[in-house]
Amino acid sequence: MHLDEIKDRIARHARPDLATPIDGLLLSVVEDTEPDYSLTEPLFVLMAQGGKHLLVGDQVHEYRAGEYLVVTTDLPVTGHFFDTPAVGMGLVLRPAVIAPLLLELPVRTTSGAPSIATGKASFDLLDPVVRLLRLLDSPADARVLAPMIEREILWRLLTGPHGGMIRQTGLADSALTHVNRAIRWIRDNYAEPMRVEDLAGLAAMSTSAFHRHFRAVTTMSPLQFQKCIRLQEARSLLVSRAGDVAGVAHLVGYESASQFTREYRRMFGSPPSQDAIRLRADKALP
Repeated sequence: MHLDEIKDRIARHARPDLATPIDGLLLSVVEDTEPDYSLTEPLFVLMAQGGKHLLVGDQVHEYRAGEYLVVTTDLPVTGHFFDTPAVGMGLVLRPAVIAPLLLELPVRTTSGAPSIATGKASFDLLDPVVRLLRLLDSPADARVLAPMIEREILWRLLTGPHGGMIRQTGLADSALTHVNRAIRWIRDNYAEPMRVEDLAGLAAMSTSAFHRHFRAVTTMSPLQFQKCIRLQEARSLLVSRAGDVAGVAHLVGYESASQFTREYRRMFGSPPSQDAIRLRADKALP
């Protein structure tokens, strides 16, 4: 079966940093079942063994062996692996590769598509995935064939049940592309004060239309999105600054240390000082 071969090849080539010699191809073998807080990038992810729950805003997405996840924008997420070891591969969704394929598709209206979805991987999708993984053992072939197989995988996704949301990734004037401008600003300037009116201007939308499209894409309001990124960044900083909760709060944009502590505990389940001690112990830091 393709899935067994995919699992074996991922296990053989996976590295701690997820990277591979094939541009955009990521491999992962995860034993840990602790919650993981991260900022996604646009990705296609296929699970070959185990499974994962992914919390985005107030929505939970689950995918297991033989199923896939598609994310079309940067999203702050909480992940939890189960039935470990979880074995999976990811392929970065690049607009420059997707856009030329859209010329071969019938013109369709794709406004309002969400930015995250799961589905069952068909044989037609698994087949190019396994061929892409085989190229890890043939570097000379990979230079020529990997881009072709990447296009085949993207074509299967574009013509599959979630093709509409992936299509928006390659369209220069799609609602997703406009909202992504605001998402990138929040991601790069999360500690700065934020006015929704200014974000709407970046997205070339009215404030009401921006609110509607932003929530459709991220399942969150802009303020909730900013708060998630601030708290995730704070958690990373606390690993090296465990004794400076107030300083970390200020660095990520909070004026009130008590508000920061309250929201941090709500998101991560423990106050920042206590969570920092556990994080440092997990990483064996002095």
